[in-house]
Amino acid sequence: MSEIKISAEARENFGKGAARQLRRDGRIPAVLYGHKEEVVHLSLPEHELFLALKTPNVLLNLDLGGKSQLAIPKAVQKDPVRRTLEHVDLLLVRRGEKVTVDVPVITTGEIAPGGLLELVSTSLSVEAEATHIPASFEVSVQGLEEGTQVLAGQVNLPNGVTLVTDAEAVVVHVLTPAATLVEEPAEEEAGEGDEAEAEAGADSE
Repeated sequence: MSEIKISAEARENFGKGAARQLRRDGRIPAVLYGHKEEVVHLSLPEHELFLALKTPNVLLNLDLGGKSQLAIPKAVQKDPVRRTLEHVDLLLVRRGEKVTVDVPVITTGEIAPGGLLELVSTSLSVEAEATHIPASFEVSVQGLEEGTQVLAGQVNLPNGVTLVTDAEAVVVHVLTPAATLVEEPAEEEAGEGDEAEAEAGADSE
């Protein structure tokens, strides 16, 4: 698991106006909470934070006034249009303790020809040591045929990681593509209707 050191500054001004000013200065407002300690309001450098958050469940080593704090992102708010960072909630963690997190699922390989792959669960909820959270879980779909399912309980987890998601939850399903509708009968019926109209027109003459 990636551990990234990032500088943090305490902030005392709150509200939308203060938050906008922080973002104009290239910093992102954040809160740090956990272990029943008082919530700490922080600001983090936007560019470094943006790069760090590209790694799911990244472990942040916060340098706050010379004191080191470990934290993982719990909620990230982004501008719905520009997709820029707006605010981050951080959970305080300690080495050796276990936390419950959602880890992304990625598939590898190619299914058997003719099927349609559906990724039903894009992530699995697991309990893992805070400093050893997996970046992702790989699920091989190589050669899977139509109708095949992979359940959460069948996904290989690293040592020390415990599944929280229901073991019977479907992660991957290989579907049977819907049969292509045959249009020929409809065309024939249309043709028969045209012929009937033509005969009716001839009779009227």
